[in-house]
Amino acid sequence: MYALSIKQPWASLILAGIKPVENRTWSTSYRGPLLMHASKTWDKRGAEFIIEKHPELKKFIESSKKTTGFLGQATMTDCVKEHHSEWFDGPYGFVFIKPMEFQNPIPYKGQLGIFYVPEKVMEE
Repeated sequence: MYALSIKQPWASLILAGIKPVENRTWSTSYRGPLLMHASKTWDKRGAEFIIEKHPELKKFIESSKKTTGFLGQATMTDCVKEHHSEWFDGPYGFVFIKPMEFQNPIPYKGQLGIFYVPEKVMEE
């Protein structure tokens, strides 16, 4: 299976179904299921921006701070240059549907780009 590493708190927002698009500086032709990997990097400015824009998400954002590894999966349906979501900032957006959060995170070291994850990792 393939995966994408995303900084927190953004990964948690995607898996909660709050953020349907992930901003990237690069395009991809990949479409299909992706494991969502929360990197160890915390986006402090991003968290502050989210809380300022949506104060009701403060506890949710703060709780995602120490959550890393594979948190779930979603289906990537498109890579766009425009999107109606308030979360789109471009220049490219990876569009996700059917987010599914795992009951427990699976520890794993992330990588840049879309990367392959051996099936045995998910079976352990």
